[in-house]
Amino acid sequence: MTEGHFEPYDDADRAPRIPLPRNSVEDTGEPLPEPGAQGGVEPLVLEHPVLKSLLGAWALAACAPEEAAAVEEHLGECGACADEALRLREAVGLLQRPESLDLNPALRTRVLESCLERRPPRIPVPEWAAAYDAETARLDALLQDFGDAEWHAPVRLRWYESDEATTRRTTVAGVIAHLMTVDGLVAVSLGLDDPLGDVTAERPTPASRTEAYWRAAHFPPTRSVRAPWREQSHNLVRTVSFTGGEDARGRMPVPYGDFELPLHDAMLDRAFECWVHAEDIADAVDYPYDPPSGRHLHRMVDLAARLLPTVLQARRRAGLASPVERRLVAAGEPGRSLRLEIEGSGGGEWLIPLDSPAAKGSAEHEVAHVALDGAEFCRLAAGHVPPLEAAAGQVGDREAIRDVLLAAASLSRM
Repeated sequence: MTEGHFEPYDDADRAPRIPLPRNSVEDTGEPLPEPGAQGGVEPLVLEHPVLKSLLGAWALAACAPEEAAAVEEHLGECGACADEALRLREAVGLLQRPESLDLNPALRTRVLESCLERRPPRIPVPEWAAAYDAETARLDALLQDFGDAEWHAPVRLRWYESDEATTRRTTVAGVIAHLMTVDGLVAVSLGLDDPLGDVTAERPTPASRTEAYWRAAHFPPTRSVRAPWREQSHNLVRTVSFTGGEDARGRMPVPYGDFELPLHDAMLDRAFECWVHAEDIADAVDYPYDPPSGRHLHRMVDLAARLLPTVLQARRRAGLASPVERRLVAAGEPGRSLRLEIEGSGGGEWLIPLDSPAAKGSAEHEVAHVALDGAEFCRLAAGHVPPLEAAAGQVGDREAIRDVLLAAASLSRM
């Protein structure tokens, strides 16, 4: 290459191409138009040092049209500047953020809905189990390409106990083991195998079962835990689908040690925890993770709202909530209520009876109003948000608001 002339690169992958010298011919055989003729832009007449100083701006497409035309005309005549321009353009290409190769998380749902519109399933998944089916599938997709480093990434489980923030350190694999052992409570109720096998827990609570599983393992959990967790989640969905949905089977109690939930609520509870811990895992590996669909998020919020009156009563008996200001309200009668307004996806309004779980929420007896985002409320119920900082808006009886927010946080557990 000599000053004043250069040969074009043959490698088509080294784009963008630098303009060829005037009157040269492209590979297509068509002559290039004269500089200054394109778009009616007449190049400026500039000195070589000025043109050289413009190369960086030209590579970033930040030149004025007249300057860009002058630079491009100069590149057809100066080999040194052409080389420099090519290097700058390649550097700019390296600075650009590559487009994500990950599939849209909503793609699976759209494909399934399209398929089911054409051919409904012979045995459909009950509506109350759909959230669990969706959340386990989303978490499984997140885990699919994890390497050893990701499986052993540290994760800190968080929840509230006696109004104090509590944590437990584990790994991504440890979280999946935790989900599998607690899902096992539902599995055993349905007559399926218990993932604990011969391991005995001190108490049949989620925390005791998890600790027993972790202690019994000869080594910390690894990627091998994914296969049994995945198989168990499929078996749960398959079993509740075959045994029917809305009849007495859906109301069958599932014991959690200290309390019970009907099967349809237990499946929703497991969907909620699957999402919450999937977010824990995604945070640990620095990966984005979206909340559930609005339809499923609404059901999760509804479950928490329905549990709040009972939790309030238990906290009041333990001295953790303010006492009732007047006599207990008779079952089914209206009483003091807090309006819980959930905004955004999965939103709605719930009237939470404050004085008795048997009372009826009443707009006429509303003493406080709290507004939260749907996902934020669920994170509060998971113990991931400080309760007294959670509400986006609050009006009315401050003590009632405090009691309800702390009760929501106390729904959390390991």
